[in-house]
Amino acid sequence: MVSLSVAPLFPLTTSNSASVCARFAAGDARMINSFCFQHNKGHRKIVCACVVPSQNLRSDESSSVIFNGSSKWEHLSKLRESEDDSDVLIECRDVYKSFGEKQILSGVSFKIRHGEAVGIIGPSGTGKSTVLKIIAGLLAPDKGEVYIRGRKRAGLISDEELSGLRIGLVFQSAALFDSLTVRENVGFLLYENSSMPADQISEVVKESLAAVGLKGVEDRLPSELSGGMKKRVALARSIIYDTTKDAIEPEVLLYDEPTAGLDPIASTVVEDLIRSVHIKGRDALGNPGKIVSYVVVTHQHSTISRAIDRLLFLHKGKVVWQGMTHEFTSSINPIVQQFASGSLDGPIKY
Repeated sequence: MVSLSVAPLFPLTTSNSASVCARFAAGDARMINSFCFQHNKGHRKIVCACVVPSQNLRSDESSSVIFNGSSKWEHLSKLRESEDDSDVLIECRDVYKSFGEKQILSGVSFKIRHGEAVGIIGPSGTGKSTVLKIIAGLLAPDKGEVYIRGRKRAGLISDEELSGLRIGLVFQSAALFDSLTVRENVGFLLYENSSMPADQISEVVKESLAAVGLKGVEDRLPSELSGGMKKRVALARSIIYDTTKDAIEPEVLLYDEPTAGLDPIASTVVEDLIRSVHIKGRDALGNPGKIVSYVVVTHQHSTISRAIDRLLFLHKGKVVWQGMTHEFTSSINPIVQQFASGSLDGPIKY
């Protein structure tokens, strides 16, 4: 069973899941910020809600392959074959996606490994958010495969049972329920899909909020929160889980421009929070993080430097460069150079 978490909005049957997921994937971020998938008494039920280092190519190698022909492909293929993939959580292989006649992805391939903090960057409209939705199972690729812990996913999240990994997707907007309190927003998954008593859920909600540096806001409505606080509430909702379960599956969080619309200070707060809930960090309470890996779509240089270790650069629907964050500004790839400098002169045209 795969559990794609975090907080639920309403149950979907197999028959209506495709249309609802398509509606979400079309951009109705106000309606969804994550989702969960459960197997219940012999039939599938999907609950959707508002909340969903693989160095195959070094930066210089990528530049050489893209711009100087294919002389290194044989060498790189051997590197891939000898690579230990036991820690790979998510893999996209030659993924294509179009919307009507508009080609968005044209053969995207990469791996997300245990413990990684990965950023997806590139010009607007190149398919970054589409990649997240495909990983999350809200969109099915037209061609290519997505593997979750080594098992191929067929179609959308309702199409096949997988196991061993939770996937949370946090959209740009906090997507909080306006009519619900912060407590009800953060604890929605548990209120609807667990046997935990209300007072116990309330304690777990407080712990999740405290982990992202928020205390005493449980009874507030979203309209009473600042933009940065809403982002932190959404993050708290994405990391909450049922503490009564014997075992908690590892979770990968996907962030779609988490600092969009925030001032520099609020952005820094959110960037540090993303780090803090990772297994290599410590949350606002000083406790070790629980998120095994995360992927961030961003345009912000501050997010790249503070919250990301490895970068994937998408351009015209392909990964044209990947490397560690410190290699970003020194890359000889002309596309990366132009993006890093913000120059109007270069391969990227608007």
